[in-house]
Amino acid sequence: MARVKGGMKTRARKKKLFKSTKGYWGGNKNRYRHAMETSARAGAFAFRDRKQKKREYRNLWIARINAAARLNGISYSRLMAGLKLAKVEVDRKMLAELAVSDATAFASLVEAAKKALPLAAQKLVAAKAAPKAA
Repeated sequence: MARVKGGMKTRARKKKLFKSTKGYWGGNKNRYRHAMETSARAGAFAFRDRKQKKREYRNLWIARINAAARLNGISYSRLMAGLKLAKVEVDRKMLAELAVSDATAFASLVEAAKKALPLAAQKLVAAKAAPKAA
């Protein structure tokens, strides 16, 4: 039986690796051992940062909503609580977009939240004051 050598597969595997490390700095793109390490690290960073990107965007949206809310005389937490009580289902991404691009629409949402907050507080006081049935 003839001896089988793995040259073609090895070459194909290396070509695939070097194609993925194109543009890396120094020997990290064309030395096999360095390219393997760098490619593995890059993959780990990419995986981690796909998750972090979502967190960073949420933080950005919250900062924008908070800034716009404070211009309208309410804090972020009170605004979100008021919107929930008013049954306004707008996510943070859209709220942030409204805060940046359409200040009047955002102001109307703030007014709806402000109106809902005292009503909820009154219902809470009434519920506490009502005699408990034993």
